[in-house]
Amino acid sequence: MSTPNDTVVRKGLSPRQRSQRSRYLQYGVLIVLVLVAAFSADWGQIGSVFFKPEYIKSAFQDGLLTALLKTLEYTAGAFVIGLLGGTLLALMRLSSVGPYRWISTAYIEFFRGLPAIVVFIAFSLLPLAFEGMTIPLDPYGTVWLALGIVAAAYMAEVIRAGIQAVPKGQVEAARSLGMPPALATRKIVLPQAFRIVLPPLTNDLILLVKDSSLVFIIGTTASAYELTGFGRDLANTYSNLTPLVTAGFCYLIITLPLGLLVRRLEAKAARAR
Repeated sequence: MSTPNDTVVRKGLSPRQRSQRSRYLQYGVLIVLVLVAAFSADWGQIGSVFFKPEYIKSAFQDGLLTALLKTLEYTAGAFVIGLLGGTLLALMRLSSVGPYRWISTAYIEFFRGLPAIVVFIAFSLLPLAFEGMTIPLDPYGTVWLALGIVAAAYMAEVIRAGIQAVPKGQVEAARSLGMPPALATRKIVLPQAFRIVLPPLTNDLILLVKDSSLVFIIGTTASAYELTGFGRDLANTYSNLTPLVTAGFCYLIITLPLGLLVRRLEAKAARAR
């Protein structure tokens, strides 16, 4: 049975105090779980499986930096294709011409609904399905097209939102001065739209960096390995996960600065509003 003093104490807690008490309790539980895991783990075994120094050194000697460069090349090419394709699809989606809108909508819905791995498999099988067919600059061409085609579907919606966010009064003012619609779009609308959607486009770039790990599906040679393919190959060679973990840290070297850039761009955009 509660006493009057207990009732006073409970009623005296403000919502903020209750929230703080709950948060401190969660922190305490988390600290206990971390300590239990730390004292029960076999750190020697973990180190030998995931962080063996000689295998880290061997990864650099065997071409880790080359694989990192390949990852950046695959990502950059796919981003350019995705950006160009996404811009075209966004303009088609906003067009007053019905067939343009239908084609754009069908493309966007189709490729947004497909896993990227399915597109990679389809492109890798094209030379088998069509005898004598070759994709230029292979394996770069295959990777750029497979990643870029999917990225275009996602970027199209981002760019479309940016175009619609540009004040209509600016376009109307340009047209009242005799500027053709196409020129107004190119000179006034698109530059502002890209500034507006720069943070989400950077997020798409981060996703492309990670999706480049699907390159192994097309069966590239060792000289064309990106980070994941390189890490998997060495991990199989040494029967140890250290090379794959090292490749994972290389992904973080790329994606963490990009993530920080996104947050800064979003904060800058929020201040501008």
